[in-house]
Amino acid sequence: MQLTKQTLNQRTDQIYDVLVVGGGAAGLSAGIYLQRYLLSTLIIDKGKARSHWMQELHNYLGLPPDTPGRDVLKQGKAHYLSLDGDYLNAYVEEVMDEGETFAVRVRIGRTNPTYAVFRSRYLIAASGIIDHLPKLADMQNVFDYAGHNLHVCLICDGYEMRDQRVGVFGSHESSLEVAFSLSWFTPHITLFTNGEFEVGAELRDRLTSNGFTLIEQPIKQFLGENHQMTGVELADGSIVKLDAGLVSMGSKYHAGYLKNIDLEYQGGNLITDKMNRTSHPRIFAVGDLKVGMNQVVIAAADGALAATQIWRDIRRAEGTRRSPISVNAA
Repeated sequence: MQLTKQTLNQRTDQIYDVLVVGGGAAGLSAGIYLQRYLLSTLIIDKGKARSHWMQELHNYLGLPPDTPGRDVLKQGKAHYLSLDGDYLNAYVEEVMDEGETFAVRVRIGRTNPTYAVFRSRYLIAASGIIDHLPKLADMQNVFDYAGHNLHVCLICDGYEMRDQRVGVFGSHESSLEVAFSLSWFTPHITLFTNGEFEVGAELRDRLTSNGFTLIEQPIKQFLGENHQMTGVELADGSIVKLDAGLVSMGSKYHAGYLKNIDLEYQGGNLITDKMNRTSHPRIFAVGDLKVGMNQVVIAAADGALAATQIWRDIRRAEGTRRSPISVNAA
């Protein structure tokens, strides 16, 4: 059921088996498996998952390589809802561990918001990350090309950049190290600091010895048309022609709602076991939020693993077979 402000009161007294934070590939995959295991599930999604911005999913087995990420999410959501899962477009503000259940406080709507608290026995953190982009005076100029031929993932799109003139856009010195991996696909690499950080002598020598060009002045704007970036104009008015770009500026992790729960992290990523259980026995992390590769196909597998382990936990604890009627009545 697609929940709205008007239908919230039908679910706020229910204790779900699992609440999934995030409606991207990982969260939807988890929700589909959970519903098929006859467990009650609520997916809460703030919208615009990382894969929504992907114009083409080149690496997903069985799909045409020009399939947009938003099409996969649309079909995944429809599949989940067809299995009688609950879905709410909202922002998760806080998760509180009550012992046997979690209390999840959400905000619905940006203007004149409504607040609600939902409860569940398990929680799956599938809220993912979003990539930082170059900071220009006109950010719309960046958005026009991001996700098209201004890439954010070398593993996803290295093949697309083969033998092209590629600009690498970093946010700190170590972010430029990606150029050495990118050189597997193309030798034509120009690195940009946008005037935001210094490059030390050691790295500068390594870059130069590999034939890379380093440009350290600010970028005025990206150039191109029809979402295809063709180069950059620098602050001094000079133009650098490019065929593609790779942004290497890190990511923002959407996990602030877990701040009151003691969990183990590696950098910004949650540490999990092979079934994606975190250091808390009833919290699982899937997709980009956990340690591992940031790939849609892996996120989908993560959701299946977490859902299966939760089903095993509940099945072993209850020791009886569930029917769809008992799930709906929970």
